[in-house]
Amino acid sequence: MYKNRKIGVIVPAHNESRFIANVINTMPRYVDKIFVVNDASTDNTAQIIRGISKKNNKVVFINRRTRGGVGGAILTGHKKAMEERMDVLGVMAGDGQMDPDILSKMLDPVVDGVADYTKGNRISNSTNRKDMPPWRLFGNFLLTFLTKIASGYWNITDPQDGFTAISVSKLKMLNMSKIENGFAFENDMLIKLNAIGARIQDVSHPAIYQEQKSKIKYVNFIFDTSWVLFKGFFWRIWTKYIVKKTGWLSNKSYLTQREKDTAQSVPKVVNK
Repeated sequence: MYKNRKIGVIVPAHNESRFIANVINTMPRYVDKIFVVNDASTDNTAQIIRGISKKNNKVVFINRRTRGGVGGAILTGHKKAMEERMDVLGVMAGDGQMDPDILSKMLDPVVDGVADYTKGNRISNSTNRKDMPPWRLFGNFLLTFLTKIASGYWNITDPQDGFTAISVSKLKMLNMSKIENGFAFENDMLIKLNAIGARIQDVSHPAIYQEQKSKIKYVNFIFDTSWVLFKGFFWRIWTKYIVKKTGWLSNKSYLTQREKDTAQSVPKVVNK
């Protein structure tokens, strides 16, 4: 436990056989459960995770036979973690690009009640971003601007940073079936969080690149994510400022009960 809160960490992994063991074995001792989601890997990632889980009862091995994307893997882990009654959930990728020593900095604002969701920020500080490839840095700055508009969170930077932590109580307010499953997951998550009035806080940390190879095709990714942001902007405006304020929920049968309950209970937004 960490400050009397049960901590779960979601570790999505697709073909991470070179790094996954170290990610799991260096997890801080205060983490109660490690939910490692193998996203239909074609190497021996699954075998490595399964072997570790037999020796470490903190490790929960979740095996997806059909690839769902990084967002789908994270959401699968979130659902399992909620079943295990965790209080706060972190996300650390299976490729070793997230320093476990920084996890407590991600958790602190959520555990202390200052934020509902924290995310990493590698690009605001010149020292932190010095190892980031130029094309990736350009893409991150561009998507930062577009995500600010789409999500309404003008205080955030580096939305592509997947190092995050979230309060389970806030996570339960989201309809996770409507969140993007692919690489635009982090961007869409911010849009959905703004619609329920979640408080967001950035946590600065350095970019770490070892011998990892990105699975993202950047030109396609930027265009695809821009489309998700375009749609998400109008969804957020509709949900937060029209549906909620006009009371149209009562006669909209196509909305799920969770969506109705969520929109009707949106708290005052801290970050505009």
